[in-house]
Amino acid sequence: MMTLKRPLLRYLLPLLIALGVTGCYLPVRFDAEIEISRRGYYEFFFDGYIAHIDLFDKLTKGEMSREEEKEKIQVLKTDFTRDTNTQSFKYIKRGHFYVNWQKKGDLLKAKTVTFFRRNENMVSISYNSKSGRVQVAGRSLQRKQRRTLHEMGLGLSGQLRVITDTNVIAHNATTIKKMPKRGPRFRMYIWEIKNIFDKTPSITMALR
Repeated sequence: MMTLKRPLLRYLLPLLIALGVTGCYLPVRFDAEIEISRRGYYEFFFDGYIAHIDLFDKLTKGEMSREEEKEKIQVLKTDFTRDTNTQSFKYIKRGHFYVNWQKKGDLLKAKTVTFFRRNENMVSISYNSKSGRVQVAGRSLQRKQRRTLHEMGLGLSGQLRVITDTNVIAHNATTIKKMPKRGPRFRMYIWEIKNIFDKTPSITMALR
């Protein structure tokens, strides 16, 4: 396997960010769950570790001082904690930090719910009022972009679960489990993401 050299990565990273592929954040290890009812109510939680790509890259290359890192950490903390849905934030090291984020509400009113926000979309729920359909999807990355992140030393693994009693139209879940204690219509759709090259989670359901 050919390894990307540092000078090449230096030029590829700004390109990826400019394309909006990675934004600033990449969830590297996580546990996430979304529940959506036929009435349109949702609950969404994310618990895991996230990397700030540019910060990780500069620290890996030795291009950032300890003081600059401290300043950037404070910016990241402010970015997340000003969202009242962030329950916990803790910086770990080398551009990685831990976040617990939880949100719930009425999807018929909200229309779109995104973790973390629209320009930093890691996982999103969207509702189309005309079709009555809901889609849950992770951020899509092209294989070349995944390869670049992998060569940088960044990975992606975790589990996403979607619980619903709606009519599921399409999905690419790894596993489906019935939930008889919740009711005959309830199913749990599970994605086991083992590495950055695994498929992007996607599920489409109808509320009516």
